[in-house]
This record gives sequence, structure tokens and C-alpha cells, in this order.
Amino acid sequence: MKNVFILGGTGLLGYHTVRELLDRGYQVSTIALPPMPTEDLLPKEVECSLGNINEMTDNEIRTVLKGKDVFIYAAGADERTTPEAPANRFFYQENVIPTQRIARLAREAGIKKFIIYGSYFSHFAEKWTDLKLATEQAYPRTRLLQEEIGIMEGEGEMDVMSIRLPYIFGTMPGRKPLWEMFLPQIQGKDFVPVLAGGTAMVTVKQVAEATVGAIEHGKHGGRYAISDTNMKHEEFFRIIADVLGQKDTVIQVVPLEQMKPAYAKLDEKIAASGKEQGIHNALIAEIQNRDAYIDPEDTMPILKYNKQDIRESIKETIKECIK
Repeated sequence: MKNVFILGGTGLLGYHTVRELLDRGYQVSTIALPPMPTEDLLPKEVECSLGNINEMTDNEIRTVLKGKDVFIYAAGADERTTPEAPANRFFYQENVIPTQRIARLAREAGIKKFIIYGSYFSHFAEKWTDLKLATEQAYPRTRLLQEEIGIMEGEGEMDVMSIRLPYIFGTMPGRKPLWEMFLPQIQGKDFVPVLAGGTAMVTVKQVAEATVGAIEHGKHGGRYAISDTNMKHEEFFRIIADVLGQKDTVIQVVPLEQMKPAYAKLDEKIAASGKEQGIHNALIAEIQNRDAYIDPEDTMPILKYNKQDIRESIKETIKECIK
């Protein structure tokens, strides 16, 4: 089980997973969308091809995967995408159909372990049934389906697992961290309102470690929601403001009833443009008012990833954003 193929090895998670695998003695190859973030991003021992695997024929993919033991699916569309309506169709086409095809071809090629990088929204769609995330919101609905369809494709021949990812912090060469999108909410502001909830967090290093843990210790059908630190949004935004040098900025928790109308109006504006988010903003407000917390003890002993300094990782990530 030492020959690993990663789909998306030049992305943030793929890059750090490649490095972790190499450090542990695995052979690694990858296909990723062009362009390369930097010319010398990956070590020379990594077999890296640029292209779109979804444009390859079945036989081409089976040939690429021949002799590989493990497939890591570090690709797809996430909840930040706002596609043309209906969002269900978009996320189904981007995340579910390709996963089903690739999982089938991986099994046919003799792959024995298949790891999907999923979302902790799947975890909370199952937990918070009152929000109807699993039935009425395109992104978590299709993420759940992606997991299930991958597991069904592997049944009896290939162990398929999902790592449900929360907020992730870290940097890599040649790419700006995605948290850059948070900065306009805080930069230059004297007052920043936040909702009362919080979220689970990990570092890119922990994602990489958990991935190797799934390869070595995971079980077929495992849906592993990983976490290191659970943090209130108020503290998270305070850290960002401090890194920005805005010590006097007030980060204030405000009631959901006060914030939700603005979120709902944004939904109306998006709908009027013919688009739809994978999770409607009115529901995002509900989620941000809750503690989307995950107990690290649920998965850390199984996947054997290590504790990290999340707060320091947040600071390093934000500093990279503002360079």
C-alpha cells in the first residue's frame, strides 16, 4: 500500500498531503489542473501531469491508475461557488458524477483504498436535521451523496472513506490562502458584527496526517469529521483584526434576529441574478449562530493526526493573505 495517486496534488490540501506521504516513504503521482502555482512546487520524485481527468477516456484513466494502491480525491467544487440556478444540478455534476466515475475506474484498476476530501457540512447535515441541510441545500445534499455513491462503488473490493473537513489554515508556495476573502469584512472597520456560534478548525498539516491515517487505519465506509480546536467566530475575527493591526476594532456578537434579514436579502439578490448558492445565506446565518464543533477525540485516536497550534496557524495564514 505504498503507491498513491492524488487528484489535485498542486492544490493546498493536495500539496501538503504529497509532502506528508513522501516523508513517510510513499510513492506519489498526481494529475492537477493547470497552471502550476510555481515551477518547482513538487519534488522531482513526484510524477505530476497537468490536465483535466474528467476529459480523459476510461481506458486512459485505468492506465494511469494501473499499479497504484491508493487514490486520494482532493478535487471538486466547494460551498464558496455560486453557480447558475439550480445549484443542485451544478454540485451534482461537479462533485457526484465525477466521483462515481473515478471511483468505479479506480476499483477496476485495482485501487484498494479511496479517500474523498469531503466537508463537515455533511456531519452537521446529519446532526442538525431541523435545518434540512440534507434535503433542501444543494451543497451538503450532494456532499452526502458523493460519499454514499463512492462507498457503494467500492463495496467488497475497495475501501472508500471520507474525511469531513472543517475550517483549514495553512499556506503553500504560489497560491494565496482562501481566507483572503474574509479580509474585506474586517479591514478598515471600527465595528465588526459576528454571530454567536463557532466552528471546528484544523491545519493543512493535520489534513495530510489524517489522510495517511485513513490509508493506514481507516475502515471502509468511514466518514471521519476531523478537528483540533473549536473556536467562537468572535475570537477568530479578533485574531484577524489583531494581525491587521486593528487593535481598536470592536468585534461584537449580535443576535441572529438582527443579522438574518441582511443574509436573506443577499439570497434575494443572488436569486434575481439567476444564481443560487450551495447553502442559502439565511441558513448560513443559522449555522454561524450555532457551535459547529467537533470533538477531536472522535477521530484523532483513529486517524492518529497530531495536535497543532491553530491560533498560530491562523496568524501565519492571514499574514500571507496581506503580503
